[in-house]
Amino acid sequence: MKNPRSTPLVAAGVRRNAPANAMRSAGFTLIEMIAVLVLIGIVMGVVANRVGDSINRGKVNAGIAQMRSLATKVENYALDNGSPPASLNDLVVRPGSATNWNGPYATESALKDPFGHAFQYKSPGDDGRDFDLVFLGKDGQPGGDGLNKDVGNWQ
Repeated sequence: MKNPRSTPLVAAGVRRNAPANAMRSAGFTLIEMIAVLVLIGIVMGVVANRVGDSINRGKVNAGIAQMRSLATKVENYALDNGSPPASLNDLVVRPGSATNWNGPYATESALKDPFGHAFQYKSPGDDGRDFDLVFLGKDGQPGGDGLNKDVGNWQ
């Protein structure tokens, strides 16, 4: 007759004497975990870069639309008062020289682009235009290309 205590000992001995490959297949090694984390980091970096570019492209398009809307407000001011305002602030607060001011034509926040930079304004404008209104792009500096390209109301 078998001893009932010998069965668990045999099973424990078999587990202890199991091949090394069977023990390693139970989980991931440190190098495998690091490799996965590095790959996840690379993918997240690429995705974040793409999302950031999309957001900036959207802000540039919104800035161009906002500049065109502001140009319309300048034209409305000019129709009411006979000439464009001396500065964009005249769209928000009535200047002393405005005889038929029907404003405010714009809000203070409408005078800044989506990146927080002030629109560039000049009256009279170049090339015989009544006024020039310019959105300076993402960088807020004159010149540039891509997302930093300047866009004027005459374009």
